[in-house]
Amino acid sequence: MFAIILAGGKGERLRPLTGDRPKSMVPLLDRPIMEYQVEWLREGGVTDIVVACGYLHQVIEEHFEDGSRWGVSMHYSIEKQPLGRGGALKLAYQQVPPSEPFVIAANGDNVITQPLAPMLRQHQRTGATATLMLTQLRSPYGIVQQRGKRITGFQEKPLLPHWLSAGVYVLGQEFFAGLPDVGDHEDELFPRLADEGRLYGFRSHAYWKAIDTVKDLNEAAAQLDVRNSKAAAGS
Repeated sequence: MFAIILAGGKGERLRPLTGDRPKSMVPLLDRPIMEYQVEWLREGGVTDIVVACGYLHQVIEEHFEDGSRWGVSMHYSIEKQPLGRGGALKLAYQQVPPSEPFVIAANGDNVITQPLAPMLRQHQRTGATATLMLTQLRSPYGIVQQRGKRITGFQEKPLLPHWLSAGVYVLGQEFFAGLPDVGDHEDELFPRLADEGRLYGFRSHAYWKAIDTVKDLNEAAAQLDVRNSKAAAGS
């Protein structure tokens, strides 16, 4: 099974941490963010990973090499100029054998704990062209509860009744034929597939975090610390 990791981001909001490395290679508990993704994909049954990269791609290649240390085969699709996420997917897909019925794709700056198997089962059962992993939106702020004008309580950063794309996809072969050479797949292709009834969502309640700022990095580190401590206590 093949996967594509989108790892071309410069991570300007993470500077100076990204001054000498791409965003996906910023350390999280002394390991690059992308290491967690590579291990997560391997645990989900992925054998080959194509890294779609451009900015400081040498840092990624020097660290992962052929992927054998992580039990996968690593391949590299290098953009000579920025292509956007849709263009990057299209270029990287050239390294995927035509015998593969679908490909996992993920943004390289996410920390994900959702097992892949249930999402893959849903994708195959529905016959979707593309299946998006969805995660429930959590308020970044505490919420005030009221009855009339009287405040009755507070909720600290509650989950909201909205779902967002987690940047993890299962993509069928026909998806890649609709990608632009340059541009983003979310601008036109996803809306068109939605109109045609070929785009599905998989709701995940597992831990997920997009790393965009130093605050995100610290919050993810704290969560992983807690999970590592619980795992060590249970072993």
